[in-house]
Amino acid sequence: MRALVVSDLHSNAEALRAVVSKTRRKRLDSVICLGDFVGYGAEPNQVLDVMRTLRGARYYIRGNHDRVASGIDDGSSFNHAARAAALWTRNHLSAVNRRFLAELTVGPLQHEDLLLCHGSPYDEDEYLFTEHHAGLVFKLFAARVIFYGHTHLPVLFSIDERGRVEGASIRGDATVDLDPAKRYLINPGSVGQPRDRNPQSSFALYDSGRGRIKFFRIDYDIEATQRSIHAAGLPRILADRLAIGS
Repeated sequence: MRALVVSDLHSNAEALRAVVSKTRRKRLDSVICLGDFVGYGAEPNQVLDVMRTLRGARYYIRGNHDRVASGIDDGSSFNHAARAAALWTRNHLSAVNRRFLAELTVGPLQHEDLLLCHGSPYDEDEYLFTEHHAGLVFKLFAARVIFYGHTHLPVLFSIDERGRVEGASIRGDATVDLDPAKRYLINPGSVGQPRDRNPQSSFALYDSGRGRIKFFRIDYDIEATQRSIHAAGLPRILADRLAIGS
């Protein structure tokens, strides 16, 4: 498998276009999306139209914002800005895209030696930040590589044969050769709303044959995304935070 791995697109069409353009000439056979196609941003249909038509095998799972925007959940657990954006999205989705969101697979999704989830394998709303938390997941799930999203932070955790867990935040572009004696929890970061104080869009490329994961950061037109949020009348914070990656 040679896969584009993305998460937390959050209706940011400018960021997604930049990622697709960057990877267009790569020899990829699969696309993995770890959820939250929509929410926060003002271009849900543009994002979903792209994601529904990407070439290659598609392994897509639902995120918590997808759940609310599709009408499965009322969003009562969201903060004001997140809920306002989710309800706005629900009212602006095309029929085909509303159906697409509603029918997304609920993680975890198993594919060969991969396990795909949004928050954690046992709760799509759970934030996975620490080595201790990663260790609990490793104990419960035996997959060689677990991809997850939700935190909007590019991170890699590993566990060795002795049960020792290590975690590292990924800063900028990075290539990691995966040790065959270890198992991994990997977050590619967020395409549409990074939160590690770097406003560049974040994604990864996974090569199962080589046992390698490459992380990338890429510029996109943040001002155009901000203008679309303002024009939609969404909470201003959703535009402001993009410039500082928070």
